[in-house]
Amino acid sequence: MIDNFRLVIITGMSGAGKSQVVRAMEDLGYFCVDNLPPMLIPKFAELCAQSGGKVTKIALVVDIRGGEFFDKLVQVLEGMENQGLLYEILFLEASDATIIRRYKETRRRHPMAPHGRISEGISRERDRLEQIRGRATHIIDTSGLSTAELRGKITGLFAEEREHERMTVTVVSFGFKHGMPLDADLVMDVRFLPNPFYVESLRRKSGREAVVGDYIWKWPVTQQFMEKLSGLVDFLVPHYIKEGKSQLIIAIGCTGGLHRSVFIAEKMFEYLKGKGFKVNVEHRDIKHNVIE
Repeated sequence: MIDNFRLVIITGMSGAGKSQVVRAMEDLGYFCVDNLPPMLIPKFAELCAQSGGKVTKIALVVDIRGGEFFDKLVQVLEGMENQGLLYEILFLEASDATIIRRYKETRRRHPMAPHGRISEGISRERDRLEQIRGRATHIIDTSGLSTAELRGKITGLFAEEREHERMTVTVVSFGFKHGMPLDADLVMDVRFLPNPFYVESLRRKSGREAVVGDYIWKWPVTQQFMEKLSGLVDFLVPHYIKEGKSQLIIAIGCTGGLHRSVFIAEKMFEYLKGKGFKVNVEHRDIKHNVIE
C-alpha cells in the first residue's frame, strides 16, 4: 500500500447523514462508492492503490442496505488488518427522535422496518451495528448538526490540504453590458473608478497592459478601494472555508469588461495568491472587445 493512500469506510445509522458526508468527501477529492459489498473492499482498495497515484483517497459507504453481505464486514476488516491494509471507519449516528423526524420528512421507509414502525427499525439497526460501532475510528452524532456544521467536521477530519487550500477562489472580470455571471458569489461594481475608455491612447487596450493599469492605479480612489476590498476578502474567505464552501467566485464588473474590471481582477488574483489561496483569474468579456 502506498504511503499517501487513505481508505475511509463510512457506515452508521440509516438517516444519520451518510449522503451529506459523501458529498463533502467528494468535494475533498475522495473517490466515493455507495453501498459496496464488504467482500469487495480489499480487492477494490488494491486496484485503487495500484492506479499509479491516480486514486489515493477512497470513501466507501457500507451499511445495512447490503443485507446479509453487511454481516461479513467485521470478518473482512479483520482480514484486511492481517494483510496490513490500513483503513478508517467513520460511524454516523443520531438520536431516535432525529432519525424518526428525518424519515417522516422524507416519507421514506426504514430499511430495517419496511412494513413496520420506524422506531422498531431503529432499534434493530442499533443492535446490528453495535459491533462495527465499537471498531469505529471516528464517531459523529449528527442530531444537532446543520449540513454546514457536518461538512465542517468532515473537512476537519479528512481534508489533507492546509486550511487555505480547502477552497478554490476564482476571480472573474466582466462587463455589465454583457450580463452578470450567473454563478458569482460576490459581485463588485467598479464602474465608479476613472475609466481609461475616455483616454484615446488607452481605449483599445486591456486592463492587463501596464499602461492601462498605471492609469487606473494612479487615482487615490482606486488604491482606497483595493484596500477596502482586500479587507473584506480577508474577513469573508476564512468564514466561507469554515462553512465548508469548496469554491468561491468573486466577480468584478465594469461597463464593458475590458479595462477597470480586468485590472482589479488581476490585482485581487495577485493578492489572494500571495496569501496562499488556490486562486484562478478569468476575463470573461475581453473577447467582446476589439483590442489592438
